[in-house]
Amino acid sequence: MSIPSHHRTRLDHASEVAEDYVEAIADAIDRSGVCRAVDLVSHFEVTHATVNNTISRLQRDGLVHTEPYQPIQLTAAGRRLAVKSRQRHEIVKSFLRKLGVSEQTAAIDSEGIEHHVSKQTLAAMKRILKNGWPENHENG
Repeated sequence: MSIPSHHRTRLDHASEVAEDYVEAIADAIDRSGVCRAVDLVSHFEVTHATVNNTISRLQRDGLVHTEPYQPIQLTAAGRRLAVKSRQRHEIVKSFLRKLGVSEQTAAIDSEGIEHHVSKQTLAAMKRILKNGWPENHENG
């Protein structure tokens, strides 16, 4: 039984914020060794209250661990999600570049597409990046 597309889109949106946050936390940790709420406020251009509420949800969901006035740490599950999100992002961005999309546009577009691309479509993108276009592919 397949899920209606609007239901899948709703599910995608529900995980989008978590994926964006764990990816940003991982990036901050990779860059400077720690991630603090202020880093996320700056990155997402949102209020401290928004970051604090989101971090509370991520902690409840087992993706991050933090204590008051301490850096934000990813749990093992949070690290796995960050890696998966980064990989999906890079595949989509690379695929868009292969299509001839500019670096800047591919970077912007991949931010949204990465959250909504199905496993089947992502696998097809990976195949094309690895093996090139199939023989029967029509170019426009």
